[in-house]
Amino acid sequence: MEGKKVAFPAGEKPADSNLPQYDGDLVAEMSERERTVYEHGVEKFSRLGWKRLTIVLIVEAIALGSLSLPSTFATLGMVAGVICTVGLGLLAIYTSYVVGQVKLKFPLVHHYPDAGRLLFGRFGPVMGRIGFEVINFMLILQLLFLTGSHTLTGAIAWIDITQSGICSVIFAVVSAIILFLLAVPPSFTEMAILGYIDFASIIIAIGITIIATGVESTNAPGGLASVPWSAWPKEGTTFADAFIALTNIIFAYSFAMCQFSFMDEMHTPKDYVKSIWTLGLTEIVIYTVTGAIVYAFVGQEVDSPALLSAGNLMSRIAFGVALPVIFISGSINTVVAGRVVHGRIFKDSPIRFINTPMGWITWLAIIAAGTVIAFVIAEVIPFFNDLLSISSSLFISGFTFYFPALMWFMLIREGEWNSPKNLALGALNALCFVIGVVTLVAGTYSSVTDIIDKYNTGEVRGVFSCSKPN
Repeated sequence: MEGKKVAFPAGEKPADSNLPQYDGDLVAEMSERERTVYEHGVEKFSRLGWKRLTIVLIVEAIALGSLSLPSTFATLGMVAGVICTVGLGLLAIYTSYVVGQVKLKFPLVHHYPDAGRLLFGRFGPVMGRIGFEVINFMLILQLLFLTGSHTLTGAIAWIDITQSGICSVIFAVVSAIILFLLAVPPSFTEMAILGYIDFASIIIAIGITIIATGVESTNAPGGLASVPWSAWPKEGTTFADAFIALTNIIFAYSFAMCQFSFMDEMHTPKDYVKSIWTLGLTEIVIYTVTGAIVYAFVGQEVDSPALLSAGNLMSRIAFGVALPVIFISGSINTVVAGRVVHGRIFKDSPIRFINTPMGWITWLAIIAAGTVIAFVIAEVIPFFNDLLSISSSLFISGFTFYFPALMWFMLIREGEWNSPKNLALGALNALCFVIGVVTLVAGTYSSVTDIIDKYNTGEVRGVFSCSKPN
């Protein structure tokens, strides 16, 4: 039944850009039922405050990647490791600030690809469409790779915890199912509830790793004084080794990638600044402390993830504690990818709000397909870790560094070029742009070189094999 018609006042536009936009005396008409669905949908996806945004960003940003940093310190040395971790962290906070400024200035930007349309649309509508499609492809592919990496990490965790001879593919299937179930809630506000468990999980896992490695080193012959750590890069470090290590740090600061999507649910978007500073400083402290202390306790032979260096029993305990962060942090990547795809398919329909039977059916189908693709990627590609490094070099370098720099130059900058403020910010954004481009080129080169070396030495595992994932 059609029901009562509800119209927007003449000359006004609907608040949501996914609805058709109207000018002049044209109005958008909805049935009463459609209007109810719309209003409930807007309310459902507009509940995120800055504290919960911080938690959601923590879920996306701080995962077991933090436990790969001790091996990064082992490659770069203590001095370069600390400088790069702190310096790149501060730059990531700034570029996330720029991303937030774009969202505030252009509130109809829902996801990163929309920003790409704005950015490249300055060169014409065709370029705007190309920019949207390219960044859309980059974002979804990177998110699926991240979900796949958590599928593999989950398999490693189950193998280490159970110490069983079960085929690793079985554990990967179990991990994929858990990731799918945790991705069912479509709202980031709902995901934030799990974020508290996620954050406690990674902090406790890091604490166990630090304590266990410290006790083990203290009790070893010669004590802590005999641990072979160095302030400088280890001997024989190649350019590829050093840049892959640097890419690990850049990858750890990838929270700008999903920031548009998260801010789109905020009821007070301008409060995002509190979130990125809270998250950024938390990340810098956790990454620096974890990387430096575990490296100082274990030395050059530190494993990645570092909790494998905690000894057989303690690593099993640490992996058990880390299970929530493996799966909660992994599932939010599926949610973001699903929201981008689902919102695009149903951009002109209330189905996109996922508060009707058809909305839920299509949502479950999309996240199921994304999880399956992520699982296949994780199992079919035998050099997955290196391919993930390539995807990080290709994509995170843009999302975190050179795209925000371009946004400042083309969308945000105001006033005369030669003003002191713009000269200083111009230099800072130029630095971010250069870091991003160098990472894009050198990081990809280093990862490809490492893949070739692994093929030459026979280190690549078989497709869908039962061996322990790399």
